[in-house]
Amino acid sequence: MASTRVRIAIDAMGGDHAPAEIVAGALRAQDELNVDILLVGDPQALQACLVGYGGDRKPEIVAADSVIEMDEEPGRALRRKPNASINVSMNLVKSGQADAVFSAGHSGAAMASALLRLGRLKGIDRPAIGAVLPTMIPGKSVLVLDVGANVDCRPKYLEQFALMGTIYAQYVLGNPAPRVGLLNIGEEDSKGNELALAANQLLRANPNIPFAGNAEGRDVLSGQFDVVVCDGFVGNVLLKFAEAVGDILLQILKEELPRGKRGKLGSIVLRHNLKRIKNRIDHAEHGGGLLLGVAGICIIGHGSSKAGTVFSGIRLAKEAVDNRVLERIRSSYSAATVSPVNLVTSSEASAEISTQSEH
Repeated sequence: MASTRVRIAIDAMGGDHAPAEIVAGALRAQDELNVDILLVGDPQALQACLVGYGGDRKPEIVAADSVIEMDEEPGRALRRKPNASINVSMNLVKSGQADAVFSAGHSGAAMASALLRLGRLKGIDRPAIGAVLPTMIPGKSVLVLDVGANVDCRPKYLEQFALMGTIYAQYVLGNPAPRVGLLNIGEEDSKGNELALAANQLLRANPNIPFAGNAEGRDVLSGQFDVVVCDGFVGNVLLKFAEAVGDILLQILKEELPRGKRGKLGSIVLRHNLKRIKNRIDHAEHGGGLLLGVAGICIIGHGSSKAGTVFSGIRLAKEAVDNRVLERIRSSYSAATVSPVNLVTSSEASAEISTQSEH
């Protein structure tokens, strides 16, 4: 590639507030993070969003003739719309024209497109979306996966999630000895449904996973665990609930501050504290989740993403590229398993699409 900067392909047509908010966040990222942006979508609509932009570098626009709508079944829609914005974005990574993809559109379509065009790593049955959430311990986060890619899981999928989460926590979150937990209804090994019971045994038996036991719902944000694994149905509910709690806390803080002159004075005194609180609990600061297990860097943002969330998602993509997440997972997973890690062909991946989530 001609540029030494990280190049991010943006599915600019995906999301509830596309393309205006997606473009706004991408422009901010280009200016502040020193990345190159490729906006993928309807050129006319994207050019309209760039009117008045005074930055030194104009983002590159890559044409796409359609978008996958949220109510479409991903497999059929991707085949019917080969030049949809998410497909074109994935192709840019596959061809080496971009280092990563960010999309706030149909997450099921993003995952399916990644499988078809980028392939998955050998030994990974199902990629997982990992979301980084704040904890009660300042400066400490927890990686939760899966948060929506696979609504139904087998025990071995959770084992693979745990292994990928361990590698991510070590190399990206900077935790050499992460504590991995299995989300369950009790801390005892005998608790849970059939999936939890079988997964618990696999995690305990795998020497490459620093399994610390079951994690109850109250433990997820306590800081007791660094990685928490679960199926995508439970994980997505957990993620949306955590987002709502953050929004509610921010609203309560605003409502409970004194009003009038006293309130204004208090707000000034507490301004920096309130900003830190917002940064710790606001899901917009985290930008979305990294799709782990595919042979490329793909960030899946919230469907309701606005400019700030898009900026954070692009920052997450840049960090993943800078920290060589893909290479580290590939090499580390290969060392932790018997089979070498290779790409799965598109024909193999296409057989899986019908089973993927439609979120």
